[in-house]
Amino acid sequence: MPARSMSSSSNTDKPMNSAKPPLCGLRVLDLTQFLAGPFCTQILTDLGAEIVKIEPQAGDPTRALPPYFYKGESAYFLAINRTKLSLVLDLSTEAGRNVFHDLVRRADVVIEAYRPGVAKKLGVDYDAIKKMNPRIVYCSISGFGQDGPYATRPAYDMIVQALSGAMSLTGEIGGRPVRSGTPIGDLNAGQSAATAILAALWEREHSGVGQSIDISMLDVQVAMLSYLGQYYLISGDVPGLQGRGHMSIPTYNAFRARDGRDVLICANTERMWQQLCEALEMPELANDPRFETNERRHANRAELEPILERAFAKDDCANLLARFHERGIPSAPVNSVAEALADPQVVHRRMVRAVAHTLGGEIRVLGNPIKFSRSHEADFISPPTLGQHSESVLREVLEYTPERIETLRRQGAFGPESAATTPTRRKNGTPDRDL
Repeated sequence: MPARSMSSSSNTDKPMNSAKPPLCGLRVLDLTQFLAGPFCTQILTDLGAEIVKIEPQAGDPTRALPPYFYKGESAYFLAINRTKLSLVLDLSTEAGRNVFHDLVRRADVVIEAYRPGVAKKLGVDYDAIKKMNPRIVYCSISGFGQDGPYATRPAYDMIVQALSGAMSLTGEIGGRPVRSGTPIGDLNAGQSAATAILAALWEREHSGVGQSIDISMLDVQVAMLSYLGQYYLISGDVPGLQGRGHMSIPTYNAFRARDGRDVLICANTERMWQQLCEALEMPELANDPRFETNERRHANRAELEPILERAFAKDDCANLLARFHERGIPSAPVNSVAEALADPQVVHRRMVRAVAHTLGGEIRVLGNPIKFSRSHEADFISPPTLGQHSESVLREVLEYTPERIETLRRQGAFGPESAATTPTRRKNGTPDRDL
């Protein structure tokens, strides 16, 4: 088991020791799978919360997602499930639900990502849960929210990117829409859910009771249209594919250097424009009446961009960046993932971490982007194997006796009895769980 204390939620009423992570003592029951929900709970566990990941006997489907594995554990699963406790429960059985309900009485937060209506059928919906623990904060993450004409439709990241209009903005001008390279529909929903949970916990400190939270991936992605959505609402003009540049600032763009590297600049003030012209050894450009203000540069961007493309093509990426940095022009190479994760600033900020894995050896994982001045960063612990903490959660959190655990096993709380008595094994031959 991780060293993190599994103290009861009542400890959240006590003064926090600044040497501990900020959410130390908070217990979260995680019923989610795939990406949005697990990303949310990883944010919370990185902040010190204890996450009990409730999995069916087959486990979170991402455990088996190709193409990359470490000792039989999917790299996809490893990316978003560190430091969590894995408990196998069959919520379709009365025995399994009873175990979950006992956990609810000792928890602060429940997160689920079922299609609307499924949680109620399982008996783990908010109306049922709040009767057992009125202080519970209950967060539902779904594609389209708990109501509306699309509520019961299935949804994934790409569906939300397409419906929200985000996909219509992504791609080269004149080309076809493409999805974002990172799964922004899922990740933004997970981030919003974490924010909402923390807000509800703060409100609970004043009211004394919890509440339910309804996070729609589509809602979140529409909100993320930001100024481009506002442009349309004000002007009626429909924004299209944005390419590499900025709709409002022509010198907020990427250009190809002589060595084939793309260099991004954000020269978005008049001073930076003057410095850019100097760095490109084109002082006459700064005095060209077509480009003397951002408004003029915007109006004449079709003439300006080819000029800049030719200027960038005269030198290599490193040389251009050195001149830009010397003059205070915000700029960067367009890095590959490999280059980004080896970047000195990324390394310095500990955004790539080494973690000992439960099955042996060490894996590298992405770091926690949130830094505090007083609170310690939570320890990173290996993502759990399936059901790794089942018995320890039952014994230490719920204080079940071995006899009661055996009775629950026979009652199918952890899945069919024949399978529950024999730990499932992945292709590396290591037991996935201890029930």
